[in-house]
Amino acid sequence: MSRRLPSVDQVLTHGATQAVARQWGLATTKEAVRAVQAKLRAAGNIPKWGTEPGGYADALTRWLGAEVGHGYETVFNLTGTIIHTNLGRALISPETVANAIAKATRPTTLEYDLAKGERGERERIVRHRLKLLTGAEAATVVNNNAAAVLLVLNTLALGREVAVSRGELIEIGGSFRLPEIMQRAGCKLAEVGTTNRTHPRDFEAAAATAALLLKVHPSNYHVEGFTREVTAGQLTAIGKRHEVPTCVDLGSGALVDLARLGLPGEPTVRATLASGVDLVTFSGDKLLGGVQAGLIVGRKDLVQALDRNPLKRALRLDKLTLALLDDTLKAYEDPTNLPERIPLLRTLTTPMAELARRGEAVVECLQALPNVHATLEDSEAQIGSGAVPDRLLPSRAVCVRRDGDTADTLAAAMRGLSPPVVARVASNSVWLDMHGAEPLGELLQTLAGLAQKP
Repeated sequence: MSRRLPSVDQVLTHGATQAVARQWGLATTKEAVRAVQAKLRAAGNIPKWGTEPGGYADALTRWLGAEVGHGYETVFNLTGTIIHTNLGRALISPETVANAIAKATRPTTLEYDLAKGERGERERIVRHRLKLLTGAEAATVVNNNAAAVLLVLNTLALGREVAVSRGELIEIGGSFRLPEIMQRAGCKLAEVGTTNRTHPRDFEAAAATAALLLKVHPSNYHVEGFTREVTAGQLTAIGKRHEVPTCVDLGSGALVDLARLGLPGEPTVRATLASGVDLVTFSGDKLLGGVQAGLIVGRKDLVQALDRNPLKRALRLDKLTLALLDDTLKAYEDPTNLPERIPLLRTLTTPMAELARRGEAVVECLQALPNVHATLEDSEAQIGSGAVPDRLLPSRAVCVRRDGDTADTLAAAMRGLSPPVVARVASNSVWLDMHGAEPLGELLQTLAGLAQKP
């Protein structure tokens, strides 16, 4: 029976397989051909397509999707979680990406001073912009916010205690926990207070032996009821009395007052620094609406100490990320019409009338498909990635059902579209939040493909 199978080279040189190889890579596709043919041999009943070099494309695509994964595909995020960690967090504007690519595809002054004709400072321009936007004495950047916290801990408290409230010992995405990061940083955790209530006196008691007082913004949760927390200002006062540095990990880190845009308020970096805290760490790809990065701003002598740490080089940003970050920060220098320049802010501030318009178009498209039922409903969306976990945004969503399908089956069919549509399942229906329904024309064309997805 194996003689009926074409050779691997015959399959690979066929036009249909070459299209698969362009998408997945030649060596990876060759591996898939061998695996599919081995499965056919083991089954002992080779179908007609298995004997034809041009018949393998669908089987290869299925095997690659199951065994290798789909790589990095663009999708429609209709989950209602706008900054979705699993779906790439904040979107970056095409103009910002184009500017960065122009710098990445040519030699660039990454570490070169044109005026002096010698080596220059890698982060000079982004340091300048961060100081300008936050009022900080100094700034530095690393590859994500977890790295920023790691660098602060390792630099300021290696081998010593770091005091943090028990209610702020968070776990972030991917099961990374703050106590574990502290351990890897070479610090000793000094838990103060309780899960729901921490008082200034708790930090006062710990400050006598601590090398750093740390406050962490809650991530993806909110505690209500009989609670108390130590504010950044109170922590600062304690730190100054005991001559112990203070740091606030803001997590998402907004550069502007979101309330001015009609959104739930979140502490800004500038306001947190104004409370007197020595250092603030925050993310570049959450509320900032830019690329993944960890940003650290604050006291000049402490930032200089961070830059001298050998870990800083291991955690530094590459030229493409720096270019993306620089362009995003530059947009914040002119606060007028920010939503037009920062896609995240544009998505968050989409008017309800526009959400309804999108929803009506999606309902019309889906209702034209066989056995599909769709209605436009009031809904709620969340900002996501730990930002304002206790507040939801009013939204509009399309509620979808299909005869003969469970909600999970229908959601899986939508994920099988091209590009995939990622939705939310609730109340035995699939919900498509309209905040992510852009570009609308492409979405409508994609959803029409459900007719071919039984």
